[in-house]
Amino acid sequence: MRTWKLLGGTALCTALVGFAANADVTPEQVWQDWQDMSGAYGQTYKAEAVGREGDTLVVKNLNIHMDEAGTTVDGTLAEIRFREVGDGTVEVTMSESYPITFVTKGTDGAPDKTAEINISMPGLSMIASGSEGDTNYDYTADAMNLDIRGKEGTVQVFDATVAMSDVSGNYSMVVGDEEAKDIETNLLVGMMTMAMNVSDAGTSAKANASVADLDLQMAGNILNPEAMLNMAKAMQDGFAADMTVSYGPADFTIDAVDNGKPTKVATKADEGGFAFDMSLEGMGYSAYGKGAEVTVSGGDIPFPELKLAYSDVEMGFHMPVVKSDDPAPFSFITRMVDLTISDEIWGMLDPTGQLPRDPATLILDASGTVKLTQDILDETAMSSGAAPGELHSLDLSELKVKLAGAELTGSGALTFDNSDVTTFQGVPAPTGKVELGLSGGNGLLDKLIAMGLIPEDQAMGFRMMTAMFAKPGDGPDTLTSTLEFKDKHFFANGQQLQ
Repeated sequence: MRTWKLLGGTALCTALVGFAANADVTPEQVWQDWQDMSGAYGQTYKAEAVGREGDTLVVKNLNIHMDEAGTTVDGTLAEIRFREVGDGTVEVTMSESYPITFVTKGTDGAPDKTAEINISMPGLSMIASGSEGDTNYDYTADAMNLDIRGKEGTVQVFDATVAMSDVSGNYSMVVGDEEAKDIETNLLVGMMTMAMNVSDAGTSAKANASVADLDLQMAGNILNPEAMLNMAKAMQDGFAADMTVSYGPADFTIDAVDNGKPTKVATKADEGGFAFDMSLEGMGYSAYGKGAEVTVSGGDIPFPELKLAYSDVEMGFHMPVVKSDDPAPFSFITRMVDLTISDEIWGMLDPTGQLPRDPATLILDASGTVKLTQDILDETAMSSGAAPGELHSLDLSELKVKLAGAELTGSGALTFDNSDVTTFQGVPAPTGKVELGLSGGNGLLDKLIAMGLIPEDQAMGFRMMTAMFAKPGDGPDTLTSTLEFKDKHFFANGQQLQ
C-alpha cells in the first residue's frame, strides 16, 4: 500500500512541475528552460516536432521519460504552445489532458507495480514574465483532475480520482548558479476532492475526502538532486526550504473490510494546516487543527461507535541541526484543548459514573537552548551512539493537564551545568525554579479508590509523598509546590531534600 501512496504523490508533483518551469521573455528561451530543468532532475524530453507558427512556438508529441532506482516514468503531451504576447511575456498553453505511466520493477519474483495516471487541466493559462535567470509564472486553471489506476502485474488493486477546482497561483525562480536556485511558489485551490478504492488479499477499502480553501506557500534555495543525497552537506552548501499549508473545512471517510469485518472511520475539521522549514538556522515542523471530530465504528470495537472531538489542537517543534560552539534555541509545544470522548468509552472506564466527564485539556509549551556537538543529519556521526549535544537551558512557559475534575498547572525556568553530571546522578546540574499547582487531586484520588482502580495503601503512600513536595493552597483541595535547584542542592517549598 505504501508504494501506491508514493507513486500517487509523485504523479501530482509531476503534474505541477509540468507547468512550474523556468521561463524567460521569448518562446524559445522558455522551451529551452523547460528542457534544462527536466535534465537537472533526471528527466529527458523528446519532441516529435518543434517549430514556429507565427508568434507561437509549437511543440508536438512531447515524450517525458525518467528512469531512476528501479522506477521508470513515461508521459506524453500532444501539444504545448509558447505564444509571444508582445509585452515581454510569453503565454503557455497545452493539451487539456495527458497520460503518465509509472512502472516499478518487482524484485525476487514479485510482479511489477504500475500506476497509470491521466492528468487533465482544462482552462489552464500561464503567463511567463521577467528576465533570463529571474523569472515568474502566473497561472490559473478551471480545474485539475487526476485519474489513477494501479496494478500489480495484470491485477488492478487501486484506483483513485483527485479533482481540484478554482486553481491559481504563481511560481518564480532566480538562478544563482548551476547548483542552486531560489524558488518561491504559492498554490490556491478553492475545492479539492478525492475518491479511492483499494483491494488486496482479502482487504478492501473505499476512501473519500474533501478540502476547501487550500493555500500552499513554499520558498527555498533548491540544489540539484545529486547534491541532495547528502543532506548534511547540502545544508552547508545552502539548501533551505520553508513551506506552509492551510485549509478550511475538511472531511475524510474510509470504509474498509478486513477478513469480512467492516470498519468505518470518519473525520472532519473546521480548519487546519501545517508548516515545515529547514536551513542552517534549524529545522521545524508544526501542525494545528480546530473543531475536529473523529468517529470509528465496526471492526473489533466492543460498542456501536467510538467518538473523539476537540476544539483546538497544536503540536510542533523547532531545533538546531548543525553543531556549533554556542548554544542554539529550540522549542516544543503540544496543545489539545477541550477533548471529549463518547459516553460508550466513559462507560467502559467508569461504569458507575463516579468521574466528572468534563472536556480534558493538555498543554505543554517549552523552549530552551542546546549545543550540538555533531550534525544530527549526518548519518555517520549519529551512528556513533554518542549523545549529539548538551542541554543548556529549559523554560517551561506553560504546563496544564485538566482531566476528570483535577487540574495540574506549572511554569518555570532552569539552566544546566554540563561540567557537573555527578551531583544529580548523570543529569547536568540544574539551577532554577519550577512552580506547580494542583486542584481537585485528592477528590480524584478518592474517586479512583472508590472505583477500585487504586488500592487504599497505594493511595496512602501517594499522599505521603505529595506532603513532602507540596503544601495546601488558598482554596479547598488545592496544593502548590515550589521546586528549586540552587547551589547544587534541591529544595521543595524551601525545605532542602538533597
